[in-house]
Amino acid sequence: MAFLDALGFPVRYEWSGPQGADVVVLSHSLGTDLSMWDPQMPALQARFRVLRYDTRGHGGSGVTEGPYTLAMLGADVLGLLDGLGVSRAHFCGLSMGGQIGMWLGANAPDRISRLVLCNTGARIGTVESWNARIEAVAKGGMDAVAAAVVERWLTADFRARDPNAAARAHAFLIGTSPRGYAGCAAALRDADLRDGLGGIRAPTLVIAGAKDPATPPADGRFIADKVPGARYVELDAAHLSNIEATQAFTAALLGFLGEPGGA
Repeated sequence: MAFLDALGFPVRYEWSGPQGADVVVLSHSLGTDLSMWDPQMPALQARFRVLRYDTRGHGGSGVTEGPYTLAMLGADVLGLLDGLGVSRAHFCGLSMGGQIGMWLGANAPDRISRLVLCNTGARIGTVESWNARIEAVAKGGMDAVAAAVVERWLTADFRARDPNAAARAHAFLIGTSPRGYAGCAAALRDADLRDGLGGIRAPTLVIAGAKDPATPPADGRFIADKVPGARYVELDAAHLSNIEATQAFTAALLGFLGEPGGA
């Protein structure tokens, strides 16, 4: 692991894969960290130069005073790329990471080659639901929301089949800073990317989970319908589809990123 301090707070990041290969940036969900992408790493790093990072307030990155905004989180990615000398990259984000990807696609099109938006929405949840979650975390810490969030992340069948994965998902949440979580939750509460989707020009793949209660398939289809030329893939999974449907998710991701051409 390494840290970049050029943004006014430390950003934890990790490089892997061959030097000189196309760069793929991976951006994780709210309440996780860069290790959320572990299931995809063997296949990705065999073909790409992979840059994983911890979003502000998460994992090993710094926790700054909140609330945060989506523009702030998007600017963090651009600052990381600048600090590492990366002019252009593919970007894959899940949930919160997907919203960051939409912001980048609309506001920094010259930096994004291909865009993968996973289990996300242009508008996620309601102001009331986010405020309730922020209040619960402020009063009771991450324990107050962890069990309910894991139930939305992974289906009951999958949790029964793979209790280790469920335990790891729970550990992600418990290990997240309540202040960092609340700061990013506020960014999701206030973000509405619907009007900007038509301006995204990067080739885009939208991945949704058929059993995702947090960002249901309708959210993914809306994005795919609004982003010019976007493709849509629906997997048999809940919110963390990269974990619950690892093989299908990775195949879709690699197939899309490996195609010739770009924006």
